[in-house]
Amino acid sequence: MEQKIHQGRNVKRFREMLGIKQEALAFDLGEEWNQKKISLLEQKDIIEDDLLKAISNALKIPVEAFQNFDEEQAINIISNTFHDTQGLINYSPTFNNSPIDKLIQLHEEKIALYERMLKEKDEMMDRLEKLINK
Repeated sequence: MEQKIHQGRNVKRFREMLGIKQEALAFDLGEEWNQKKISLLEQKDIIEDDLLKAISNALKIPVEAFQNFDEEQAINIISNTFHDTQGLINYSPTFNNSPIDKLIQLHEEKIALYERMLKEKDEMMDRLEKLINK
């Protein structure tokens, strides 16, 4: 038994994952679109190719994603691949992307650069003095 892909539901899923409201998608699709029309579109099993391409451009998602994504299949793949979720999921992740850490790192690099420049300046001054005193 072949599983049918619900393209309208896929449009809704991807739109929601991107945090885009129906009104915003309607605006991107043109003047003849509104929120109610998007809502009706998301209920359709199959969406016309030219419209699917326009939605693809608006959401910046490949057309194939709407045509091929099957949530049940994705869930089956995930559940059959991962058996021991205890060891796979870190419930308290730590991120090393602190803006303050980055700022401190840049400041330290700047200080090191200034120190190198001062050292080079001192070396050049010494060479100039030696040339002058000859």
